[in-house]
Amino acid sequence: MSESSAEAVAGAASAVVAAASATGAAGAAGGWRRATGIAGAAIGVIAAGAAAGVAIERMTVGRGMRAKARLALDAAGPYGGLRGIPGKAVADDGTELYYEVDDVEPQGGPAGRRRRLFGRKAPLPVTVVFSHGYCLNQDSWHFQRAALRGVVRTVHWDQRSHGRSARGVDQLKDGVALTIDQLGRDLKAVIDAAVPEGPIVLVGHSMGGMTVMALAAQYPELIRERVVATAFVGTSSGRLGEVNFGLPVAGVNAVRRVLPGVLKALGQQAALVEKGRRATADLFAGIIKRYSFASRDVDPAVARFAERMIEGTPIDVVAEFYPAFTDHDKTEALALFADMPVLVLAGIGDLVTPSEHSEAIADMLPGAELVLVPDAGHLVMLEHPEVVTDRLADLLARAGAVPAGATVGGYGSTSGSAQPG
Repeated sequence: MSESSAEAVAGAASAVVAAASATGAAGAAGGWRRATGIAGAAIGVIAAGAAAGVAIERMTVGRGMRAKARLALDAAGPYGGLRGIPGKAVADDGTELYYEVDDVEPQGGPAGRRRRLFGRKAPLPVTVVFSHGYCLNQDSWHFQRAALRGVVRTVHWDQRSHGRSARGVDQLKDGVALTIDQLGRDLKAVIDAAVPEGPIVLVGHSMGGMTVMALAAQYPELIRERVVATAFVGTSSGRLGEVNFGLPVAGVNAVRRVLPGVLKALGQQAALVEKGRRATADLFAGIIKRYSFASRDVDPAVARFAERMIEGTPIDVVAEFYPAFTDHDKTEALALFADMPVLVLAGIGDLVTPSEHSEAIADMLPGAELVLVPDAGHLVMLEHPEVVTDRLADLLARAGAVPAGATVGGYGSTSGSAQPG
């Protein structure tokens, strides 16, 4: 879902603006407190289906019980606990970008020793670089990371201002508008630090896929010389301003008119807004679930895992990134991926980057494998991890990143009856 936390705020846009402006300068703090409370209610009005489900739950389950259930899921859920060798890259504006490497143990000798064939080094291993979406972090690839461990070298990184990476220096200090092109340069910095040589497979979800396209647009030689395969998951090459997020036409038009200003205003009152998000946690969780998943039997621990990632993105970061999506258009850059194996995958029930956007990418890359997953939403890699892992494994085999006979574990399922591992 990625974009869902912004949409949750967007749904309350008109109410927030009205409440904030009505207070005047003297009552600003109190007005913002009221505004965040109104925002929680307005979210429920916009996303009626999610709110109705929450209302029913409130009638049958007390607030204390719901809080205990969330704590139990947080304690028991194994998701997001995988860690690798940490590293830091430095972006062109000085922002520190956090990444982790999962290395494959070398064969035929102690760690760090490369086998030699006829007096020459064996080919460098392929490295798979995973880029996550908006309001998420590197842990959103949990299932795929677990399945590929020991099979292929992987790099997982947190985009600027997300996860363990630092806040964007240009944005925080100088107020420079965040662009998708900046994210492409960030990815280049991570590659320079974590994968200075050897072939690369690029995998991007949502904003992460846009980041991969921005990398290609700015560094075409890197794509031609080192990238051997690419996967675009639930992403778009442009025209995101036309997405209606499953809302009525009148509603989405109203949201588009006021959203940029509202998000900016909310970002300037981050502390108060975060209190409002906590106060309306049940409604917020309903919105997250609606825009993340399409199936009804998602493991509650997985749903809570997604909720925690999105909750962990500060409102000022949500506001900072959102305008960049309207300007995103990297359709021309797709041509650089035409001569390599490409996977384009999306959930048919994706309300954030509809599957039509993935079909448009595949139309530009006739040789790509297009996979549309039924009963799947925006977080398809968490909702149906076995499908995503299977298609990624096939892509890696086609690119020569893993032997055709390699065993890639299908790590878990998100159905309510399945157990991870």
